[in-house]
Amino acid sequence: MIVRSSKDLGAAVKARRKVLALDQGSLAAKVGVSRQWIGALEQGKPGAELALVLRTLRALDMPLSIGDPLVAREGDGDSVDIDAIVARARQGG
Repeated sequence: MIVRSSKDLGAAVKARRKVLALDQGSLAAKVGVSRQWIGALEQGKPGAELALVLRTLRALDMPLSIGDPLVAREGDGDSVDIDAIVARARQGG
């Protein structure tokens, strides 16, 4: 998934939390924040502290990856050809 906004990030966090069958309170306890903070993050409210967002992603086992935005556009929709990316990286470009 390509995250382009705080709403995108919030939707991804909420979807992952539901897949893991966690309620907002349980996730909040794992992260060390309030249930209200998790709710605001899931609603895409801007201004969330980056360290807390990263801690939330870690608690949900959602790795954050920063890559070349042009690579993401080559695929269809949200799909990315990981083999092509690895091959390019091995070739040095």
